[in-house]
Amino acid sequence: MKQRVGLNRKVFDKNKFEKTIDNSFEEIIPPTDDIPTPEPTIGQFFQDYATLFYDIPKTGDVNSHEFLIRQSSDYVEGNVINNDIAALLEEINSLRQELFDLEAQRLQDLAQTAEEAVNLGNGENE
Repeated sequence: MKQRVGLNRKVFDKNKFEKTIDNSFEEIIPPTDDIPTPEPTIGQFFQDYATLFYDIPKTGDVNSHEFLIRQSSDYVEGNVINNDIAALLEEINSLRQELFDLEAQRLQDLAQTAEEAVNLGNGENE
């Protein structure tokens, strides 16, 4: 059994069509290759850093822990670190001098003991 289906269509005059129907494509955004990525947050940076910590090389001119230390030290004025290092070097030099003085005193005491022993030995032979 065949059935008939009726179709109704509306036909617009070209001028009326353009006035009635908006056929512009303002709502469609053309695809772009440059999809903007959101700026990373400080929290996200430190999460990523913690995740990648052991994958980052210890030394190297770039992309290393050494590079991060150098860059951060320059930023926070490495003088703070340099002042700490200078104080420690001064303490090391002071301890070296003290050790040198103690060693010199020990050698002087040994020499005096040896001289006394020689003098006693000479006195016994006379």
